[in-house]
Amino acid sequence: MSTISIIGSGKMAAAIAGRIAKAGHTVEIVGRNAAKAQALVDQLGTGATSGTYGAAPAGDIVILAVPYAGAAAAVSDFGSTLAGKVVIDIANPVAPDLSGLVTPPGSSGTQEIAKGLPAGVHIVKAFNTIFGHVLAKGKPLDAFIAADDAQAKIRVSTFLESLGLRPFDVGGLHMAQTLEALGLMMIGLAKNGAGTWDFAMHVDIG
Repeated sequence: MSTISIIGSGKMAAAIAGRIAKAGHTVEIVGRNAAKAQALVDQLGTGATSGTYGAAPAGDIVILAVPYAGAAAAVSDFGSTLAGKVVIDIANPVAPDLSGLVTPPGSSGTQEIAKGLPAGVHIVKAFNTIFGHVLAKGKPLDAFIAADDAQAKIRVSTFLESLGLRPFDVGGLHMAQTLEALGLMMIGLAKNGAGTWDFAMHVDIG
């Protein structure tokens, strides 16, 4: 097993961290609010540690679990300490009124975040199509990923499988745009046609 670092201590960070800890990995929680991060560590118990915000994360895989509006600042705060890491972006860059995505035309939140990463850091889109409370239930779920680097996708896929998730590679990083649109669609479905947030996207093959 390995150490996975999570930047962030909100509900989605807690849901992912819970599955990481249950899978037997060590999860490092790093947050701008040290007290909130430590509270999550205490909640998780065995298998969880706290890190120093802005210092080099302990894990080779770093999950950026902050709202899109704060993602660029977080990447800047960690700077060169992310060198050699695989960064997983989970954010959905959704407008506050849910009218659409706030990213520039032809780009995604992940691609915009990647612009601030040190050279050689591989970024992967994942987790954005799974609601946190659904993820926290611990059931098998499908997880879609997009990235340009083949080895990074293999590493993240292996990690996701260890959490009891079924990874599906949807293509290069340009497909993060589509995954973010899917995230927005799921919010719309929850608020309208489904009438509930207790659902997940599932691929039925064959």
